[in-house]
Amino acid sequence: MAVYGVDFGTTNSVVTCLTPDGAAETLRHEMGGADLDVIRSVLCFWNDGPAGRPNLRHAAGPEAIAAYLDDPLDSRLMMSLKSYLAQKSFTGTSVFGRHYALEDLIALFLRAILPQRQPGDILVAGRPVRFAGETADDALGEARLRAAFANAGWPEIHTALEPEGAGYRFARGLDAPATVLIGDFGGGTSDFSVIRFTPGGNRSVEPLGHSGIGLAGDTFDYRIMDHVVSPLLGKGTTYKVMGTELPVPPEYYSSFARWHRLSLMRTPRTLRDIEQVMRAAAYPERLAALLTLIRDELGYELYRAVSGVKAALSRAGSAVLQFRYEDFVIDAAIARTDFERWIAPDIARIAGTVDAALRQSGLSDSGIDRVFLTGGTALVPAVRRIFDTRFGADRVTGGGEFVSVAEGLALIGRDRAG
Repeated sequence: MAVYGVDFGTTNSVVTCLTPDGAAETLRHEMGGADLDVIRSVLCFWNDGPAGRPNLRHAAGPEAIAAYLDDPLDSRLMMSLKSYLAQKSFTGTSVFGRHYALEDLIALFLRAILPQRQPGDILVAGRPVRFAGETADDALGEARLRAAFANAGWPEIHTALEPEGAGYRFARGLDAPATVLIGDFGGGTSDFSVIRFTPGGNRSVEPLGHSGIGLAGDTFDYRIMDHVVSPLLGKGTTYKVMGTELPVPPEYYSSFARWHRLSLMRTPRTLRDIEQVMRAAAYPERLAALLTLIRDELGYELYRAVSGVKAALSRAGSAVLQFRYEDFVIDAAIARTDFERWIAPDIARIAGTVDAALRQSGLSDSGIDRVFLTGGTALVPAVRRIFDTRFGADRVTGGGEFVSVAEGLALIGRDRAG
């Protein structure tokens, strides 16, 4: 019998397995010529059949990215699939004329990272406290998640909250009972749990409260796109209709600045609409650049550039966003103070979600012994300050930014199995 923990994330995914001595070991995958333990949660489809005889193929993780970069015009890159799980309005999409349900798309990715199920194997999959989306249906999100695992060959799974998984790993280092606030920051969600851990022979785990919000690192990327990139593509400018000046539709940029929506803009109707606005625009060259980036599927390159500058701003007071494609060039210096001003409303919402977790637990700030933060967004200084200021830097720690959740989920599976 093997016990697996699976952290299927909006941006990255990790699978762990318990070793014979009871430790959780991250599974490694040979993908794209590299040996990886953290896999990008992306799919790519392409058709390599002759005209009239389609041969639809797909790849996951870095192999998907390589396939997309090899031929972006004739491939379809899908990112952030997890962010749609709780959205009733999205059931699936057509890929080169073939319809895929959302659960089937996620199952294709999971098959690429999961081991083959053997009798008696146990799998614990993480789920956010709150799924992403303003109108998220959490019950629907978990049902779809379970259906995706079933389609991937695992019909019976356990689920556990992702912050609980992160806390399990951290609690192994405790030498006395402690009440811990766990913050798990993913690409699409930020989740918080208050858990009472009792280590040693009377080991126990008592969840006291939790809360979550569909906001994390991807939202911070969006703010950079919205303030730096989108104005260069026509946001905030105007066009004329029968002598009347109108704003260029802002929905172009709300979709363009979110990676998982970019591929959905590459439809004949959307492209025609943008072309019509471009012909009457005050700055047609900016709309022309927007069209080029959509048609040529430059989302991934922009994603890397923006994510890179966000990471750089966690280490330095300023960073330069650089991107070039044909005649479209970005060479913009960004100060951390400006970035923090852009994300200030998001930081306030994250802080409010921490409040909710404490209210549900019935505890004040002084009732928290330790704070454990995990996930890449926990490295953003403005995020870290929420906890340092409130609880004191000596009580705040972090680690295992990408693998702690999956390791903890495997340990949960072991304990549930007795």
